[in-house]
Amino acid sequence: MTQETTVHGAVAEGYEAVREEFGAFVAEERDDYEGQLCAYVRGRCVVDLWAGEGVAGDSLYAVHSATKGAAHLVAALLVQDGTLELDRRVTYYWPEFAAEGKGALTLRDLLAHRAGLIGTDSGFTLTELADDRVLAERLADQRPFWRPGTAFGYHALVIGALTGEVVRRAAGRTVQELFEERVRAPYGLDLHLGLPAAREPRYRSVLPMLPTPQQQALLDGRESGPHTLEAVAFNRHGAEPTGLEDLPNQRLIRAKGPASVGGVGSARGLAGMYAAAVSEVDGKAPLLKEDTVAEFGQIHSAGYDLVARAHQAFGLGFQATADTWHPFLGAGTIGHSGANGVQSFADPRAGLAYGYTRRRLAFPGGAAPENNRLVAAVHRAALRDG
Repeated sequence: MTQETTVHGAVAEGYEAVREEFGAFVAEERDDYEGQLCAYVRGRCVVDLWAGEGVAGDSLYAVHSATKGAAHLVAALLVQDGTLELDRRVTYYWPEFAAEGKGALTLRDLLAHRAGLIGTDSGFTLTELADDRVLAERLADQRPFWRPGTAFGYHALVIGALTGEVVRRAAGRTVQELFEERVRAPYGLDLHLGLPAAREPRYRSVLPMLPTPQQQALLDGRESGPHTLEAVAFNRHGAEPTGLEDLPNQRLIRAKGPASVGGVGSARGLAGMYAAAVSEVDGKAPLLKEDTVAEFGQIHSAGYDLVARAHQAFGLGFQATADTWHPFLGAGTIGHSGANGVQSFADPRAGLAYGYTRRRLAFPGGAAPENNRLVAAVHRAALRDG
């Protein structure tokens, strides 16, 4: 690997253009920029870069909704094991879920954001958002916001709790416990659903978005009312509304690691997880078989998202990353972005696993715009490497 000075870290031979692209972006950014970029190709780390004052390759950041990728990797493993069956009704595992007309919903539709169960009428407290079991108990009694299975909308703060309760009922273990035992610990990944206190000194708290006046005007223009589906999904309608950007800055959230938004990790951790999912890493076989990756990466919901009020696409628990973010990636790419600009995915056709973190929220939320150029550079190099 070759070393670089202004952007720290290293790249493998053939990936020098990725380092140059990252360096060019960093030079254009604000002086307080902090970020990390990591990529694996066919199980080999080929990019490991970071930039920013006080940042290291093992600094830890909130990954927001990229947590959903870790949670649904656990679900995919349990489907592969035969512990979960996608076309069984959710009530087979979780009988209480049948309340308020939800009894016919299948696990497949639940994972594809088709349950209509994006929140509750009265919202959640911070303490409730930190605890997936409490969220699940409240959601079981909630009337869905659209007829289950007929449409889809992003279950931003609750999909991990819904999936997690099915996992807990079927496997007798939480998503967090299974992720630790089957994924994080065996590979030594710096990606945590429940950050240990001993690793707290490495955490870099989320910094708020600083939009330009033009960007602020766009944000103001898309503001939604207090009782819309978007407000319910992002917990802005209750007596104790919460700000998505600030959730991981609460130690309670980091400690419990709720499976929708509570993950903390590094770009190495994100890329390493997706590499382990689809490639041989350190002599270990891929966690997922090809058929399992294909099943979970197949698009199940696409079109008008009732919550986002825009086009989105989802596989099973994972975003359809090629459709939603980077159309040059291979069909069946599995991954998930995060509200603070994080991006992470595996493109099994290219043998590529990618992780990107940043500290300050980027406009407009979700995968930060710089990912377009960084992913393209990594993908081109990976194809040449193949």
